[in-house]
This record gives sequence, structure tokens and C-alpha cells, in this order.
Amino acid sequence: MIEYFNEAWDELTAAGGPFAMTEIEVRGNPMRVFDSAPPSMRSIWELATFHGDKPYVVYEDERYTYAEIDARVRALAGLLRDQHGVGPGDRVAIAMRNYPEWVVGYWATVSVGAAVVGMNAWWTSAEMAFGLRDSAPSVLIADDERLERVIPVLDEIRAEAPLHVIAVRSDRPLPDDATRWADVVDPANAPASLPVAEIDPDDDATIFYTSGTTGSPKGAQLTHRGSVHNVLNLAFMSMVSAMAEAKAAAAAGTPPAEPTTSSPVFMAPTPLFHVTANNCLLQPCTIAGGAIVFMYKWDAGRALELIERERVTNFSGVPTMSREMLMHPDWATRDTSSVKGMGGGGAPIQPDLVDKIDKSLAGGVPSTGYGLTETHGIVTANQAKLYTAKPASCGRVVPTLDAKLETADGEIVDGPDALGELCVRGSIVIKGYLNRPDATADAIVDGWFHTGDIARIDEDGFVFIVDRVKDMVLRGGENVYCSEVEAAIYEHPDVVEAAVFGVPDDRLGEAVGAAIVLRSGSTMTDEQLVAFLTDRIAKFKIPSSIWFRARELPRNANGKFVKRALRDELVGG
Repeated sequence: MIEYFNEAWDELTAAGGPFAMTEIEVRGNPMRVFDSAPPSMRSIWELATFHGDKPYVVYEDERYTYAEIDARVRALAGLLRDQHGVGPGDRVAIAMRNYPEWVVGYWATVSVGAAVVGMNAWWTSAEMAFGLRDSAPSVLIADDERLERVIPVLDEIRAEAPLHVIAVRSDRPLPDDATRWADVVDPANAPASLPVAEIDPDDDATIFYTSGTTGSPKGAQLTHRGSVHNVLNLAFMSMVSAMAEAKAAAAAGTPPAEPTTSSPVFMAPTPLFHVTANNCLLQPCTIAGGAIVFMYKWDAGRALELIERERVTNFSGVPTMSREMLMHPDWATRDTSSVKGMGGGGAPIQPDLVDKIDKSLAGGVPSTGYGLTETHGIVTANQAKLYTAKPASCGRVVPTLDAKLETADGEIVDGPDALGELCVRGSIVIKGYLNRPDATADAIVDGWFHTGDIARIDEDGFVFIVDRVKDMVLRGGENVYCSEVEAAIYEHPDVVEAAVFGVPDDRLGEAVGAAIVLRSGSTMTDEQLVAFLTDRIAKFKIPSSIWFRARELPRNANGKFVKRALRDELVGG
């Protein structure tokens, strides 16, 4: 199969081919770009408007066509430019569930040349205040639940810089000069076209926050060039796999599969404030003229109902979501025959799940991708027969990236069994971290982004993620950095020592665990610690497994806690 994959790769990237590339220099570093790449995300939205009356956004029982969303995009874009002076160099924060207004807010903001600040919808008031101060948006578009957390800190944020609030799906009393979406975004009176905007390919398109090992979130600066190339990389990886399958079938004398004539229907069960849903689902769905299905919150039974009703063709979430659907009692009774691809990213997909998906989909295949916020989305992708042949691999590196493995001393390692930190360079590496030049310099060296993941690359160029350098727990697709949780735990006066680490979890992949030494005489319980942390960090970061120890935590010669030994002692190796 790999020979057909290589043939297809070469054909698609050949000079004059649909994915031909040219090497250019950007910010002092060489990188490959697709010759056919549009210059900005605005250009992608302008192309999408030609889909007109085709279905586009489905949210529970609401549905909107491309034309209906376009009218709202033009209305909001005009409001942002004319009423609030938003344009290139400015930012608009979005804090809400996966409502249709998120989609409108995204396309309107990038179309006027401003950057979308994706606010983590699980953040507490303190965390939201940090994000708003750090990104300094001109406008915040927020739903009722996020407004409840923002309003108590709004005056102190506004004391530093003006911030206009647009309330979405909220009837609560609003602060002075705030407006309601329904009052200001009128599709019936939308301008005939988008405001004029001069957008450079390396302007920021999105700021997505990723927690740092020092505890404070970092705003990753995703550019128009990087976002466009992530979409095209996704299209390429899908096409090269399909071509390889077709070549293999032809060589075996198998009749070719019937061509698909209907538009794709994507289900996005993960939040739009992550690259997974926004960059790897919403954006490729849009450029393909497909429909995208959102739900109020994740529920496997409801997902199966929507898959059947909307004839979903592509499901992509964290692995636990696929597993929960396959194990749900409704799987046997719901019609899932429309699903052509099931998988996702955000956490490793266990090999057994790859096999279960492959055997459970009547006409579909398993798929996975490995990527980071710092790469605008995917670094690798794997699907169909190549995935079932290499179920432990996250796939081959996308064509616009160079990859290498480095030791802790910066030496390059090579060979199919060599292990090293995976480093990548190319058009989809972020510009940097907002207001964090030191963090940017640490993560991106001479254009090479250090992923923090230990990997090996086999003789076919397929990547296998082995371990993580960074002290992080990957809980159901959410990054939980241990130092941030430890810092919150240490705020309790009874805590003497605290070490946070990942523990295996069948549903989430990993859960957050903590080993704690209390001061003499303390009687603190699990419940009391959880209550203490509730207002300090988001719920998903709070440890679900807590061990109180009478003796000090194990340390190495440098005085650092030996978390691996501690974890092995408490939960097994």
C-alpha cells in the first residue's frame, strides 16, 4: 500500500499539479507554500459564499444556509468596522458554546482583517480576565454563561482599555453600552459586500490560548497563511489517501468505489475555541461547501441521533467520543451508514479503537491526526488501510512541513528506531506567542517549533508519538499543565508538597491526579480540596484522583519530584 501512497504523493505535488509547492522565505526562515493557496481566510470565505442556498450550519434543531450565514457575516463585519473601528491589527474575542454566532463571529472578524481571540468557554472569571487583558480585544462577543463570569471583572478590565460587549442568547441585564446580538446583527439590512480590508498573509487570524508550563496561558498567534495552509494540508492528506486506495484497488482488479456526489456533512463535537473544531473541521467543511453539525453539549446518544438525522459523513472528536458512541446501546439501532470517516485527535487513539471503528463502519474508515495549536492544526494524518496497517502511528508529516528529531542536547537523531523530540518547520508554524517573546524564543528556534513530544519516525516516514517532554496531562483533548494545577493547590495553607501528574482513564485517555503532603494536624479531605480549587482553576483541571501522603514526595538529586516513580507507586506502571 505504501508504494501507491508514495506515487499519489508525488503526482499531487508535482510541478503543475494541484498541490505544487514553491519555497519562499518568511520571517527569515525557508518554508514551502502551495502555489494555489488563497492569500487570506477572507478569500476562503468569499469563495464559500458561492455555495448560496446549500445547507451550512446545523445547531441542534436550528439550520442555516451559506447565504443566511453570509448575510449575518456582512452585517457583523459592517458593525465591527463602522461602529467600533475594528480592522487589521485589532482583535475580537469570542466566548461561547458552539452556537451559530461563533461561526458568524469568526468569518466576520477575519474578513475585516482583525484577529479572533478564542476564549476557552470553561475558564473561570479570573482566567477570562487574564485572557482579555492579555489580548486586549476591542469587542467581546459572549453568550449568557460567559457573561455571568465576565461581568464581575468587566470594570477592572475596562479600566485598562475600552471593551464593547455584544451579548449572545442572553436576557440578563447588561453593563452600560453593551448591546444584544439580535439588536445589532440584522441580516435583512446587511451591507451588500464586506468592508474593504488590506490583509497580509502573515497577519494574525486567530489567537488561541494554550496553557504554559509556567502556569499562565499563552496566546498562540495563528496567521492567515498558516490557517490557509492547514486547510490545504487537510485536503491534500485526504486526497492522497483516496488516490492510494484507488491505485491499490486498480492493481488488484477491484472495481473502483462509486464517486461521491453529495457534499460532506461534518459533526464538530469539540469546542470551536480549539484548532480541532475551528481549523480542522469548520474551515475545511466551509471550503468544501459542506454542512457542519453542532450540539449543545456532548452526549453520545444525541450525537447518534444527529448523525442519523443529518446523514453525517465525517465525525471527528477526541477518541473517547468515538468509543462512547460505539459502546452506546443506540449504536445498533441508529443508521450510521452515511459515516465515511470517524476519528479525530487531541489524544492518541488506542490501536484497539482503530480496529473497532474499522469493523463498525459499514462504509467508512478510521482516521487520526496529530497536531498542536502551534501548528494551526495537523502535523500528521493517517487513515483508511494505511491506518489499520499502522494503527499506532499518527501518520506522515504534511507536505508543507519539515520534521526532525532532536536529543535534549539539540543533536539530530535519525533511523527508524531513533527517539527524539519532534521538531517541525514550515508555513503552519505559528508566528509566536502574544506578548511572550521569551516563550516564543524557547519554543521556536531558527524557525523550528519544538513540539515537546518524543517520537520515532519509521522507514516509510510515519510518525509514532512515544512520550511527552512537557509536564502535561492530556485530558480528553484538553491540555492540563501540571504546574498550573500545582500552583493553585499550593494556595491552600495546609499544603506542604504537591505533585500533579496524569493517571490512566478509560474514558478520557488521561485524568488529573495529585499527590499531596499536608501540614501536621490538617484534616483536609478530597471534597474540601476540590471546593477550594473550584474558583481558582477550570473544572477540567481539578484533580479527580487525590492521594494524601504522610511522608514527603520522592525527589531526584536536583530536588525535583520524581513524578514517574510516584505515579507508578500510586497507580501502577
